Amino acid sequence: MSRKLFGTDGVRGTANTYPMTAEMALKLGAAAGRFFRTDGRNGHRVVIGKDTRLSGYMLENALTAGLTSTGMNVLLLGPVPTPAVGYLTRSMRADLGIMISASHNHAHDNGIKFFGPEGFKLSDEAEAEIESILGGDIALAQPANIGRAKRIDDGLGRYVEYAKTTFPARGALSGLKVVVDCANGAAYKAAPQVLWELGADVIPVGVAPNGFNINDKCGSTHTQTAAEAVVAHGADLGISLDGDADRVMILDEHGHVADGDQIMALFAARWAEAERLKGGALVATVMSNLGLERFLTGRGLRLERTAVGDRYVVERMREGGFNLGGEQSGHIVMTDYATTGDGLIAGLQFLAAIAETGQRASELVRQFETVPQLLKNVRYGAGKEPLSAPSVQNAITGAEARLSGTGRLLIRKSGTEPLIRVMAECEDEGLLSEVVDGIVEAVENAA
Repeated sequence: MSRKLFGTDGVRGTANTYPMTAEMALKLGAAAGRFFRTDGRNGHRVVIGKDTRLSGYMLENALTAGLTSTGMNVLLLGPVPTPAVGYLTRSMRADLGIMISASHNHAHDNGIKFFGPEGFKLSDEAEAEIESILGGDIALAQPANIGRAKRIDDGLGRYVEYAKTTFPARGALSGLKVVVDCANGAAYKAAPQVLWELGADVIPVGVAPNGFNINDKCGSTHTQTAAEAVVAHGADLGISLDGDADRVMILDEHGHVADGDQIMALFAARWAEAERLKGGALVATVMSNLGLERFLTGRGLRLERTAVGDRYVVERMREGGFNLGGEQSGHIVMTDYATTGDGLIAGLQFLAAIAETGQRASELVRQFETVPQLLKNVRYGAGKEPLSAPSVQNAITGAEARLSGTGRLLIRKSGTEPLIRVMAECEDEGLLSEVVDGIVEAVENAA
């Protein structure tokens, strides 16, 4: 079944422009409600969370109208991290969870992500079925069966208390000074509160959302803000989250950044030593650095690679019984604790490593030497398919031949933006630049 509306992480686009319009959100809510309300009984529930974008109000109201029109009862959580929606969907026995967020994108974008009753993101098949329902006549509830909607005041508090239980020793953060950059996003309340209640001296930044400043020169995609705060305050480390707090970058006491690969390497090694790494493997995407793979192999562990997208990582984890996975971009998935990437809980696990080893952050963030990697993005116009152009195919074939035996090449379309991502890894940095730039030029000419 083809999927046109859904991308790699739900439905996403520019706010108030198709498909991120109130009209489409209403229809999408009705289609999702019909998909989950198949048995005719009353009492079906859906929880809805959002980040701090202005357009979240519009989409929240439209989704609520669509869902209640098919008999779903809606529980509105307000601004909460994406992983909180996954947690609360299961905790509150909801049939469906929805997060309104465009993650690391700026405020002019928004998105809608769906979670099933177990708190995991929906499969491709489920999303395709919802899209199919959307394209037909949606059966609405009888007047007596229209759903109700109400605000839930304690949703954020439930998540805060749960997050604290994932840290091994209450009070162990006493004396640690921690910068937390919340990207003016969904975790602006939760993250500083959790860290402070666990004993840390907290320096919060990116905690003044105004509807427009989410991810604006802050957060995991702009770590300079957190780095400057770490150095200025003499902090022990920094935790930099993205707009919906499902990603994290860790900064050491010098402001140097550890991406998701380095964080996963640390956790995998520690968990394997403690005999808690299930299946002897880490699940990561094709974007993860070759150095991570070599690091794991040297310790008798495996790297299981998936397509890009944290839900594909989670699907492989569930299939294989693995409990640790994630993405270079900072999604760290620990199914012992969460159903999706959780930047705050990943940050707590890094802090646990500091507390338990007595080592400084700078001693923990550099687990392996990265193989030189170059990633460039090329934007293309509507209706264009640059990867189908013979000139682009020839450039890719030539690059693969030049890298054969010395590196690897990955070309893919972004699932959330009109971009072609060109990534290569090679020990020879001169060759690396040549092959990437050659493909980028070909794509630009075809775009």
